[in-house]
Amino acid sequence: MRFFIKFLTAFLAVFLIDQLIKLIFLNGFEWHSRCISLVLAINKGVAFSWLSFLGEYLKYIQFLLIIGLFYFFYKEKILKKHPLISGILFGAAFSNLLDRFLRGGVVDYVYWHCGFDFAIFNFADVMIDLSFILFAYYYFFGKISKKVA
Repeated sequence: MRFFIKFLTAFLAVFLIDQLIKLIFLNGFEWHSRCISLVLAINKGVAFSWLSFLGEYLKYIQFLLIIGLFYFFYKEKILKKHPLISGILFGAAFSNLLDRFLRGGVVDYVYWHCGFDFAIFNFADVMIDLSFILFAYYYFFGKISKKVA
């Protein structure tokens, strides 16, 4: 049962933080500097607006992929072994998915434009990347510190 509390805590923390930040930008906040702009963008695709041609179908495909990944994590006992990392991943994934259903696309707001144009992204995207890095570390090096997992 402790693993479920850890999972749920990480899930809710990432989900709520991401949604609160997005609300700030949906209410008109903007900030610009030489290298980074914090500005609202609705991404109708995935990374780099890829797959945006799928339109409304993309949210259902993403939903099925998240549910499939959750089932895999459950079946392979990854949720139980790494509840915090799993909670981070699924909290971020469901936050972006909620955007697709409520706003027609993912709310992005961090735009790097110093030296080269980089994709615009959000907190959930960073948390998804972080969770994949932590899982890769576990896979390649065999152990994640008990403080992280």
